[in-house]
Amino acid sequence: MKIGIFLGTQISPENSLAQQVRESAEQVRAARDAGFDLICSGQHFLSHPYQQTTILPFLARMAAEAGEMQVAASVVLVPLHNPVAMAEDVATMDAICDGRFIFGIGLGYRDEEYAAFGVKTSERVGRLHEALDVMKRLWTEDEVEHDGKYYQVPKTKTASRTIQKPHPPIWVAANADSAIRRAARWGYPWIVNPHATMTMIAGQLDMYREEVSKAGHAMPESMPMIRELYISEDREKAYIESRPYLESKYAAYASWGQDKALPGEEDFTVPYDQLARDRFLLGSPDDVVGEIQRYEKDLGVNYLIFRMQWPGMSQDKVLEQIELMGRHVIPRVKG
Repeated sequence: MKIGIFLGTQISPENSLAQQVRESAEQVRAARDAGFDLICSGQHFLSHPYQQTTILPFLARMAAEAGEMQVAASVVLVPLHNPVAMAEDVATMDAICDGRFIFGIGLGYRDEEYAAFGVKTSERVGRLHEALDVMKRLWTEDEVEHDGKYYQVPKTKTASRTIQKPHPPIWVAANADSAIRRAARWGYPWIVNPHATMTMIAGQLDMYREEVSKAGHAMPESMPMIRELYISEDREKAYIESRPYLESKYAAYASWGQDKALPGEEDFTVPYDQLARDRFLLGSPDDVVGEIQRYEKDLGVNYLIFRMQWPGMSQDKVLEQIELMGRHVIPRVKG
C-alpha cells in the first residue's frame, strides 16, 4: 500500500495564490517527513468561484520538496493540449522528478473549459487517443511523422526522452462506465475518483477488471484511488469540522455538473450526512486504518491518495492531519 496526498490548489479569490504555493510546499515537506509516498494535484481552468494554480509549474515547484516521493499529475486534461508540447512537458517533469513522475490523464466534464480552448466536446475521446499515440511515439521513436485527424507533426528527428522507459506510468481518470471501460481496453490503471460511493466503486471495479480481461491485458500493477479524508481525534469531531469545507466544495461541484458525470442519479446537493455516507472517510486514526485495510482487502487498491484540504481550510488543520497520518496511520498500514 502506498499513501499519497492530493494538494489542494483551489482557493477563494480574496486569498493569495503565492501564499497557497508556499503553504503547499510546507505540506509537501511535512508529508515527506511523515512517510507519504506520493504527492499529486489536478487541472481545471476557469474554476469560479475559486482561483487555481496550473498543474505542471505547480508540481515542478513541489518536486523540489518531495524527496523520494512520486509526483503525479492527477489529472491533465489532454484534449485541451498540443501533444508535442505535452510530450516535452512530461519529459521535463520526469527529469525534474528524477524518474518518479506519473502522468495522469483525463477528459474533464466542463463544457466551458472546452469552449475556452476552441475544442469541441464531441472530439474529446478522439483527441485523447490520437494525442497519446503521438506522445508515446515522440518519447520512443527516433523519427516521427504524423498526419492525423486532429494533430500534425512534420517528419522530424526526435530527441526528448523520459527517464522512465518507455515512458512514465499513465493513469486514466474516469467517472462514467463507458470511460472506465475505455481505460480498461487501453490497459491503463484507472484512477478511482473521489466522488463516487464505495458501493458504486465496487461495481465499477468489477466491470473494469472484466473489461481488462476481455481486452487481453494483464491487470495493471497500480490500482490508485482518491478519497476525501478528514482525520481527527474522533469520528464526531471529524464530521463536524469537515462539514463546512466539503459541503461548500461539493456545492461547487454540483454547479459544475460533476455529479451528473457519474452513473445513475447522483446529486451533490443532498444534506451533508447523506452526501458523506459511503463517500467520505471521516474519523479517528483507528477509523482511517480500518477503512484503508478494507479498501485494500475488498477492492484491491494499492495507492490511496487523500484530499485533506478544501477551500477555506487553514494551514494548521492540514498540517495537523498530516502529522496524525504520519504518527498513527501510515506505520500501521505500511508496516
